[in-house]
Amino acid sequence: MSTDKDNDTAAATREERFERGLAVLTSVDGEAGRRVVDALADIHPELAHQIVAWGFGEIYSRPGLPPRDRQLVTLGMLTALGGCEPQLEVHLNAALNVGLTPTEITEALLHSAAYCGFPKALNATFVAKKVFGERGLLPVDGR
Repeated sequence: MSTDKDNDTAAATREERFERGLAVLTSVDGEAGRRVVDALADIHPELAHQIVAWGFGEIYSRPGLPPRDRQLVTLGMLTALGGCEPQLEVHLNAALNVGLTPTEITEALLHSAAYCGFPKALNATFVAKKVFGERGLLPVDGR
């Protein structure tokens, strides 16, 4: 039987995970991450909560990989999946925020062509071009 104390502890833990995740999300994605959460407020606030609390508060905050490595993995997966260009745009900005350079990012996207094909690598590269252009990072020296 669940007690009020158990419910209070669960609520505190839920809120703590959200707050931890929000701090991580903000440090990595900045305003772009917050815009995603805000965009879900009127359609699916629980999805927004889970992205923050679980995705960032539980998974992204784990100590096993540094943020730049997590972003490289994320860029590779979103490129391979295809059809995730809005999320890829957010994570390209995040990759730059955590210290990846445009050259490292374009090299990772080139590398992805060998595993997921040129069309997906091209789509990802064009999203990167948009992000880099917005941030004044073009041209990229990608010999």
